[in-house]
Amino acid sequence: MKSSSGAYYGGLDHVRAIALFMVFTWHFIHVGSGQLAPPPAFPLSLLTEGHTGVALFITLSGYLFAKLLDGKKINYISFIWNRFLRLAPLLILVIVVVGCREYLAGTDIYGYVENILAGVIKPSLPNGGWSITTEFHFYLLLPVLLFLSRKSKYALMILLAVAVLIRALLYQGRGEIQTLSYWTIVGRIDQFLLGMIAYQFRSLITGRHAVAACSLVLFAMFYWYFDSQGGFYKYPSYPSPSALWIFMPTIEGLAYALMIAWYDSSFVYSDGKCSRFFALIGTYSYSIYLLHYFVVFRVSQEISNNLVDLSNIYIALIISPIGFLLMMPIGHVSYRFIESPFLKLRTRYIVMKNGKS
Repeated sequence: MKSSSGAYYGGLDHVRAIALFMVFTWHFIHVGSGQLAPPPAFPLSLLTEGHTGVALFITLSGYLFAKLLDGKKINYISFIWNRFLRLAPLLILVIVVVGCREYLAGTDIYGYVENILAGVIKPSLPNGGWSITTEFHFYLLLPVLLFLSRKSKYALMILLAVAVLIRALLYQGRGEIQTLSYWTIVGRIDQFLLGMIAYQFRSLITGRHAVAACSLVLFAMFYWYFDSQGGFYKYPSYPSPSALWIFMPTIEGLAYALMIAWYDSSFVYSDGKCSRFFALIGTYSYSIYLLHYFVVFRVSQEISNNLVDLSNIYIALIISPIGFLLMMPIGHVSYRFIESPFLKLRTRYIVMKNGKS
């Protein structure tokens, strides 16, 4: 999808498509508690622990904004306005639809409204909207991060070390850090920062295919081990008391930042049919991400009850891409009629040398 500056990076839409598929598969296999199944053959744990796709989304955000804003001055009010137009219309629609559903189900609507209002700070927005809260917190920090990155190429690394230290201290006081590491900016800040750092140092990974392949294999091995120890829910419980969650955002962010920088700087975006199809998935990714919650669990349950038993994790992983592709028409309609009309209202937020936006 093009930014308001007119820039388009098709390769990064490919990355969005991968992240979206990981998250979709994670939810699809919840039928029959497949998310609790023993780890499948290597490297499929990246799908059976597909919640890590959110980390890929977030690292990509850090990388993309560093790329868009590198060395540029921005009109911050216009920037926030554009992000509001990009994210708010569909999110508001989802909040209203979920609210109506909760009201018809007899849920305390006042409690629901309180959760929505708290969503400005807490991870309480529905349908994965908690990640939008985290993204919003990143936008609040972005001017400071850009300022520091221009002062020193190592400033963001220092902030990264501080974030890890803060989580270590919180872990000592709370006895667990998974909830803050996964659901909030306390952990996700690492991934935003590592995305930005990867853009700064992208020349170190450009064209180094063997390094990128080794990094991916090592990360997949780590995730297979994590899955074998119980994964997201059973390491050994949820929330996990393991100190691993102090470093989990950093590990994910580092691996994904390397892969994003390598892919973006080592290849030229192809205009072939396959490339354009995956880029289109990336374009629709926000719509599919928020809307798939309405259908994915019910569809997987119906398939398991009436067509093929999805209790076998391998069968579930084979069927998941079919369900994923069925989301494309929904993503298209949502993007065209809900997202696109508001995207036309965006204004340029990059300040030119003459002082104009």
